[in-house]
Amino acid sequence: MATILYSLAGEGRGHATRVRTVVEALRDRHRIEIFAPGVAYDLLSRAYQHSSVTVRRIPGLLFHYSQQRLDYLQTISEAGRYLAGLPQLIRRLRDAICSSRADLVITDFEPALPRAALRESVPFISLDHQHFLTACDLSDLPLHLRAHASIMSPVVGSYYQGQAATIISSFYFPPVHRWYRDCVVQAGVLLRPEIRNMQPVVGNHLLVYLRRFAPDNVMSALASCRREVRIYGLGERPAEGNLKFFGVSEHGFLQDLATCQALISNAGNQLIGEAMFLGKPVLAIPEARNFEQFINAFYIRQGGGGDWCHVHEFGDRLLSRFLEHMDEYRGRIDRNRLDGLPTVLDAVESHLPALPGTSSGSHELRLLESRVS
Repeated sequence: MATILYSLAGEGRGHATRVRTVVEALRDRHRIEIFAPGVAYDLLSRAYQHSSVTVRRIPGLLFHYSQQRLDYLQTISEAGRYLAGLPQLIRRLRDAICSSRADLVITDFEPALPRAALRESVPFISLDHQHFLTACDLSDLPLHLRAHASIMSPVVGSYYQGQAATIISSFYFPPVHRWYRDCVVQAGVLLRPEIRNMQPVVGNHLLVYLRRFAPDNVMSALASCRREVRIYGLGERPAEGNLKFFGVSEHGFLQDLATCQALISNAGNQLIGEAMFLGKPVLAIPEARNFEQFINAFYIRQGGGGDWCHVHEFGDRLLSRFLEHMDEYRGRIDRNRLDGLPTVLDAVESHLPALPGTSSGSHELRLLESRVS
């Protein structure tokens, strides 16, 4: 049994979902400690409250929003405070590495634990979505998105360096730059056991997930679509005609995802990948100023599994056009390529001490364990 320390960013639910998927596949074979900030800590501490997995809170870099868009000034200000406290956080994490006698560190876009690992000479793996910006050839993007990617690439690269491997989890697969091909692993989306074991059906409702904001034009178009619309992310409240509002419920959301006609959501990589694995067309509404989401949205359209629009463009005509083409979108989704868990498990296990009687490549056994854990 090896000891793994795992850290992650706290923005949104995608990081926490990825981490939980990997932890579920490994925790019966290894001892795991998770270090998480913000929303990610809240989600994971509840999930592992009565288990052998330890979840510890750490400060983290978070996005801040105002007037329904990313607030750069507040985000930069908070980042300055985080950087001022980074040396103390690294010392705390070095102590954790030493006291736990960690064999491996994994990070999902969190900068402090990998720095601590380097100073303690413990190997670490980068496992996230964001490193597609540094490793992949994005020349097929529109010019303004290529410009943003070129700006963000060194920012992503500065989060940490010296990893033993870089694993990129994504629902799309742009080619890897030739100078990264020997050290980068491309995998599909990390699917929770609940998702992998579902038998999806095409139901009669639309599923909507909107983080933080619901502009009037979006709500008006949804109210006019003559379908039941189940909305998550805005809190539970009384129904308004065909619009039904639900509070936080992982089980309820996944059931509604497996039985919906299509998903309408912000353009986060994890949820889009899960929806497409279940064969659901996606209409994405990227968050204003969140250029990573605009890049994700571009690849939704390019891959043929859905479409996207700016939030101010969302209206009756656009929604009707999307709904008319749902069967076409559904037929273009390559579900088999979207399951990235076997690839990720093989890459992680290759950096761990081998257990007696097993091989590092026996991902079928580990996936069976993940289903019953």
